[in-house]
Order: sequence, then structure tokens, then C-alpha cells
Amino acid sequence: MAAEGSIVSGMAGRYATALFELARDNKAIDAVAVDLARFDALVAESADLNRLVRSPVFGAEDQDKALSAVLDRTEIKGLAANFLRVIASNRRLFAVRDMTKAFRALVAQHKGEVTAEVTVAEQLNDAHLGALKGALKQVTGKDVALDMKVDPSIIGGLVVKLGSRMVDSSLRSKLNAIKHAMKEAG
Repeated sequence: MAAEGSIVSGMAGRYATALFELARDNKAIDAVAVDLARFDALVAESADLNRLVRSPVFGAEDQDKALSAVLDRTEIKGLAANFLRVIASNRRLFAVRDMTKAFRALVAQHKGEVTAEVTVAEQLNDAHLGALKGALKQVTGKDVALDMKVDPSIIGGLVVKLGSRMVDSSLRSKLNAIKHAMKEAG
């Protein structure tokens, strides 16, 4: 576990590592990963759920009631649901997105994958996602999981972070480079 523990740190890393070990022992890594990803997407999409998760104003009891309703409605069950309830009762729900990210990193390491953080101006279709995964697999020699973010402010192109490497081919960066070059020339 020392190797796995080294890729995640802090409180979120400790919770994620505990969940990962429990999921591995119960042969439920994929099921937990899917459920956590669904919950993470819900938090990202819903301002109300994000407020519930992040705000210290809500007590553990209020968070537990609301969380139970969300879990029932989305049919998130098993280890993932129990994990979410435990972190809510421990007043750690504010860090659930970091815990989810750390869990994903542990799963990727376990499967021999690497994760690339990709920012695009608009959602990519399946063909473009496949091409991107293929190109990244050629570069790394490993399967690549994509952590996709949509940010319209980059205007076009994409930004890819893979480990310590970053490739920024966004239109915003290119325009900024041109603007900077024109200031120096003038």
C-alpha cells in the first residue's frame, strides 16, 4: 500500500485510500468508481447540491437527510453510498470531490492507467474522444483515463495535463501569445 498511498495525500487521500482498500477487498472497485463518478457529476451540475456539500451552515443531520434522498433517487448503493454517509456524519462531505479524484487516481494506478486532465471549449463527441485517447496512449504507452472539463473561455482547441506535462493548444493561449508579441513589437 505504500506505493498507492504515495499518489494521494492529506485527509482526502486517507479517506480515498480506505475506500479503495475496502472496495478492492470486496471486489467492487468498478462499481464504487461508477457510483462516485455519478455523485461527483451531480455535485458539479447542481448548484444546490454543491452548496449542501460545501457549506458549513448545514449540520450533519441535514446533510444526511438530503444525501439519503439524493442517493435513493440516483440509486447509488453499496459501498459508495455507505462511504458518502460516513463522510457526511464525520463532517467531511466538503472534501468529497477531492476524495473522488484521489479514488480515481488509485483506481487508475491499480489498473495501470494514467489520467489526463483535458479542458475543452465544448463537449467532444465519441469519435474525437477516441482519437484523443488513442493519441495519448501512443505518447504514454499506457491506457489513458480522461478527466474532462468544459471551459468555454478557452474559445477552441484543448489543454491537456498529463502528469507534470502540459500541452496548451487553446485558442485563448494562441491569441494571448499574439497579443504579447504585438506589444513587444510596438
